[in-house]
Amino acid sequence: MACAICETRRPRRFCPGVGGDICTICCGTEREVTVTCPLDCEFLRDARKHDKPPEIEIAQVPNQDIRVTEEFLEENELLLGFLGQTVSAAALGIPGTVDFDVREALESLIRTYRTLQSGVYYESLSTNPLAASVYAAVQSATGEFREQERRRLGMSKTRDADILGLLVFLQRVEFDRNNGRRRGRAFVDFLKIFYSASPDPAPGGLSSLILP
Repeated sequence: MACAICETRRPRRFCPGVGGDICTICCGTEREVTVTCPLDCEFLRDARKHDKPPEIEIAQVPNQDIRVTEEFLEENELLLGFLGQTVSAAALGIPGTVDFDVREALESLIRTYRTLQSGVYYESLSTNPLAASVYAAVQSATGEFREQERRRLGMSKTRDADILGLLVFLQRVEFDRNNGRRRGRAFVDFLKIFYSASPDPAPGGLSSLILP
């Protein structure tokens, strides 16, 4: 029997992504590149512990003019947790969505909320259908969040500027967590685990891309 991917080497483990046995070399090189790996795969989970994302120069990260502080994140803890869970749920609920699609969606959302700061509202939609679907899901959920605030408080206290700042924060986390693999979902996986397990929305141990 040969590896289901290279059809040359001896298989060593079962790959749920291809539905067959593969060798360790193909597992390492094709994981989240040509193979869409289930997030609960034991080998993927183990690899996450040793993943070293590509080096990103701070100059490459967009929207650096928007300052995000720890104090700001603490003040908007509830909204950040909501947005993190919403982005994760949207990405996981739309088949085929990977971190790079979420990156596009976040950039489109940020551009849209920037227009609100200028007083001229304009929706910046991505031509990527997966990114556009994540964008729509986040916009819809955010609208519902504000509607619930109005029902509970008689008004919505969530400001567009707050949403903009939190989207920029999530974008920086995406740049920090994205492992560079074409089908990678390390960022989405991080959001899923972090916001379901921790009440603290400001993850520690992240690079200087996140906060000044």
